[in-house]
Amino acid sequence: MILTILILLPLVGAVVTAVVPGALARLVGLGFAAATLVAGVVVATQYDAGGGMQLTETHTWIESLGVHYALGVDGLGLLMILLTVVLVPIVLLAGWRESDEPGNSGARAFFAWTLALEAMSLAVFAATDVLLFYVVFEATLIPAYFLIGGFGRAGRGRAATKFLIYQLAGGLIMLASVIGLYVVSANAGNPSFLLSDLAAIDIDETTQRWLFVGFFIAFAIKAPMFPVHTWLADTTEKATTGTSVLLVCVLDKIGTFGMLRFCLGLLPDASQWATPVVVALALVSIIYGALVAIGQDDVLRLIGLTSLSHFGFIVLGIFVFSSTGGAGAILYMVNHGIATALMFLVAGFLIRRTGTASIRQMGGVERTAPVLAGFFLVAGLAAAGLPGLSPFVSEMLVIIAAFDHHWLVGSVAVLAIVLAAFYALWMYERTMTGGGRGAAGREGLAPVADLDRREVGILAPLLLALVLFGFYPMPLLDVINPVVHDTLAEVGIGQEGGPQ
Repeated sequence: MILTILILLPLVGAVVTAVVPGALARLVGLGFAAATLVAGVVVATQYDAGGGMQLTETHTWIESLGVHYALGVDGLGLLMILLTVVLVPIVLLAGWRESDEPGNSGARAFFAWTLALEAMSLAVFAATDVLLFYVVFEATLIPAYFLIGGFGRAGRGRAATKFLIYQLAGGLIMLASVIGLYVVSANAGNPSFLLSDLAAIDIDETTQRWLFVGFFIAFAIKAPMFPVHTWLADTTEKATTGTSVLLVCVLDKIGTFGMLRFCLGLLPDASQWATPVVVALALVSIIYGALVAIGQDDVLRLIGLTSLSHFGFIVLGIFVFSSTGGAGAILYMVNHGIATALMFLVAGFLIRRTGTASIRQMGGVERTAPVLAGFFLVAGLAAAGLPGLSPFVSEMLVIIAAFDHHWLVGSVAVLAIVLAAFYALWMYERTMTGGGRGAAGREGLAPVADLDRREVGILAPLLLALVLFGFYPMPLLDVINPVVHDTLAEVGIGQEGGPQ
């Protein structure tokens, strides 16, 4: 029952945090997040890196419809769970004071909604029943909506509404495919929503294609991908940086997680049929996201748009159908979560000190805040794929697989590295060097204070992970490779990318 305990801990924590006196809300919320982290570590210690669905639980939920409360994790689910349980305490610590700023809904609400979002996200990554997955997939929107709308800058209400409309539209489209899968299983004589039962059914090619379209649109909105990405930049611009970490580094991973679990796992023929279009969309996302990011003045909007480019890389790695690309895509999901979380949080500390998110109104910060500038530089270089930092490994794996798929695909993907270096270094130059608010007395403004010990402690684990997995990614790859092997076997592709 360890997976059920893992999900219940933050869910109970959300309820308790919502009712305790305000002075205790922070400590109670952080305590439950820490307990969930410990439970996540226990899950990892019980997992056998040899692969397969493990730690399974299956209980009948709605017998007449073949619905089960069914949980389990493979290597992909395990890594997403670990990423979630690590980032949530960091986000809570980073938002310790931010949630009480004027106009926000208060610490009690922020901590409670964050724990609720964590519980629903963990349930998504562990669900092995399609209807259960859909229910918790949609349930994540409730805490996410209140986190966006209740905390952040002016205009956040409109951003929250736009986010909700996009996500609900994608969910409704996916519901049609969920129902379609049930009809297929009923026609096969075994009405069920269990992934194991559905994977055993031989679905005809036309039906697969229709089901694929429904799932893929929903996951493309969630990820996000071009052209259904426009909610992303608005949300990251208006929400708090902690909320943006939860949305981009955890919630959006559900999109690429679903592509692997449902599109490739259940609809392999349709996935190969759609590959040319999906690869084209991934390449557009990669280049478009990088180009649009270059022209942004709002630092949070810029970071959000860089994620559009990074998610393009992840989707590209998934749909080139090779062991190298698949491993790179899953590794990219983890590394992107670490690097982007670091960038968002450092940007949040910077904005709190300068009082603005406008890049042109900063400048000179490194003079008086060298530690802050150092963290910001490392985060930017990680986004640009600097060798020695963990995103480089995953990016190279995807690019190698892209060249193996077609030289033109690889060439376009490589161009994004140049663009990423441009926007990362230009952003650093405009915010950290030159004149501006970092210079004492300039335009009557006080110098920017450097990070304190608490803030360094919050960021240090992310920096350590970037360096550790940059030089030694094998602990992650040992968990990832069996998942890739099993997924490619479902699709009928061998380890080297050819038909079996």
